[in-house]
Amino acid sequence: MTDPSETEIQQEPPQIRFLRRLVTTLTVVMIGGLVVIISLLVIRLQSDDAPLPSEIALPPGVKAEAVTLGRGWIAVVSGDDRILIYDRETGALRQTVRINK
Repeated sequence: MTDPSETEIQQEPPQIRFLRRLVTTLTVVMIGGLVVIISLLVIRLQSDDAPLPSEIALPPGVKAEAVTLGRGWIAVVSGDDRILIYDRETGALRQTVRINK
């Protein structure tokens, strides 16, 4: 014979079943959302709107301090207070801007 206390333990109240299903559903939704966010980041970071030139030739003695990418151009801030603007596709120097102190 079965003990009456064992049958009471096996049957759970409807609120507990609802809560268990709710937690499981929320877990699945959170995992799905995380997968979507990671997928979008990977896709976005792999997109290549305009490829960078394989090499940008800085003038002799110039050391790059910062680089900024724009649409169709790359700006390199040099240590000698100049901004060198290069073409993004060819890597050719377009313009040099002197920074006044």
